[in-house]
Amino acid sequence: MAYFFEEPSHTFDEYLLIPGYTSADCIPANVSLKTDIVRYNKKAGEKCPLSMNIPMTSAVMQAVSNDKLAIALAKEGGISFIYGSQTIEDQAAMVARVKAYKAGFVDSDTNIRPDQTLTELVEKIEATGHSTVAVTENGEHNGKLLGIITERDFRLDHCPADAKVAEYMTPLKDLVMAEVGVTLEQANDLIWKNKINQLPVVDKNGNLQYLVFRKDAASHEEHPLELLDSQKRYIVGAGINTRDYMERVPALLAAGVDVMTLDSSEGFTEWQRRALQDIHAKWPDAKVGAGNVVDADGFNFLADAGADFVKIGIGGGSICITREQKGIGRGQATATIEVAKARDAYYEKTGIYIPICSDGGIVHDHHVTLALAMGADFVMLGRYFARFDESPTNKLIVNGNYVKEYWGEGSNRARNWQRYDLGGKKGMAFEEGVDSYVPYAGSLHDNVTLTTSKVIHAMCNCGCVTIPELQQKAKITLVSPASIREGGAHDVVVRNTTIRAQ
Repeated sequence: MAYFFEEPSHTFDEYLLIPGYTSADCIPANVSLKTDIVRYNKKAGEKCPLSMNIPMTSAVMQAVSNDKLAIALAKEGGISFIYGSQTIEDQAAMVARVKAYKAGFVDSDTNIRPDQTLTELVEKIEATGHSTVAVTENGEHNGKLLGIITERDFRLDHCPADAKVAEYMTPLKDLVMAEVGVTLEQANDLIWKNKINQLPVVDKNGNLQYLVFRKDAASHEEHPLELLDSQKRYIVGAGINTRDYMERVPALLAAGVDVMTLDSSEGFTEWQRRALQDIHAKWPDAKVGAGNVVDADGFNFLADAGADFVKIGIGGGSICITREQKGIGRGQATATIEVAKARDAYYEKTGIYIPICSDGGIVHDHHVTLALAMGADFVMLGRYFARFDESPTNKLIVNGNYVKEYWGEGSNRARNWQRYDLGGKKGMAFEEGVDSYVPYAGSLHDNVTLTTSKVIHAMCNCGCVTIPELQQKAKITLVSPASIREGGAHDVVVRNTTIRAQ
């Protein structure tokens, strides 16, 4: 007969952390959110080859993870997994753009020729929203630099509309410039010394390579946790599937991807085993996570197959309807707890530590702390990141409120049938995700800073300054429905006030 689990499965909302002793040294300034992300031989004294400075990754979704969000999240210390439900060429190009981006060094995407008119210039400014325009010989971003023009150099209502850009630009001879190889610190020194707002960086032939802006000097100081590789490039991940991985993986590796994950609604399959073994046989240094699973059997299967990390979660995402469509899944908290126990047992048996990722079911910021306390090394978030300026979806007004579009990979809109592939014919038999809106929340930086601040303060309440310490020392209690109701404001009229993390 079927196997029945004795305990019901639980969600994060059904648990609370019990405070532990907080010493004088256990203060927010001493807390580290650094966490390992791929397997390594911990008992042999190896160091994990890839880690993050915050335990947050963005989901492999069209509505969430593109190159823009990947750069923004890497600045905060996390990793974005660029969605794989696009052509190999397009996904590799996104990865390449992240790796080509240098903190503080901006590719000029608003450019014009000197013989074009001010009307054309205004059209470019309105299209891109950028008020600083590089004037190059061919109008391309890497053309020979001839000058710079900004909105402050002209007023269209006081200038002939057909006047040429060359008449109003700051010409090359009057520009302060730097050559490729200049460090960000040196570039910023030139900006402040010469009292300029932007510094063009050119190659030895005078071709424009980057622009460094005065405002980005302050921005750089705002991101002390930015996640960089050995070449000072941002770290980025990508999602792959079990169909075209032998063509997709080499393209992503050539683009510079740091880590990949098999993106599937259910990872306890022969298809994932084959993909992991094929990839590691062909590219032994490639880092590939796998999943998703919800129990010890699934974890052990993927661990033995060579997964570099294992994702947990089926049906817990806010746009996922797998549970109601197929009756498959498990409460995210219970799944995380069981897989964490399997991870620890695997480590004791083999000496190999395989990080686990809680993917889905995280609604509130404190759920991140609970997931970590229950054993997750990091979390993967979709709805959370979809709300921000940097996500690739449209910002709309619905019923008088700003929202952003958000859809599941199993929805008819995404048509990512590969994520739900069970080895049959190509295509989706039915939807396992919905098309929706999420409340617009502003910038990624502000929100991630607030979320990590809450995690850090909760860890201090538990008497912990690292994630491994939290996993060892946390005390967790199951709560009743009445306790859940009691946990929020009640029996009062609430005044709307907000304190933002500094």
